[in-house]
Amino acid sequence: MEAVLAYVLGWVTGVAFLLIEKENKFVRFHAMQSIAVFVPITIASFILGFIPVIGAVFSTLLSIFGLFLWLFLMFQAITGSRYKVPYAGDFAEKQLMNMGTK
Repeated sequence: MEAVLAYVLGWVTGVAFLLIEKENKFVRFHAMQSIAVFVPITIASFILGFIPVIGAVFSTLLSIFGLFLWLFLMFQAITGSRYKVPYAGDFAEKQLMNMGTK
């Protein structure tokens, strides 16, 4: 259940669970992947918000994509799957190895 909660508020709960959970590698992976996925989405959506019209369209599309990805990742975590989002999952694993966790 902690792995699912690591996604609830996107990168915010990812950071919280990464700091709180020191033992469970499954939870730490999902927490780091939450950070690796939702920080770039948050930043891109913020930047696109400053571009008139076309930025709003792309920001909306990115938000919809983020919603579906968020639901999918929570489903994967609740079913016990260690699904890796392309690039972000590899990045998360590499960061955890650098922190002494796999």
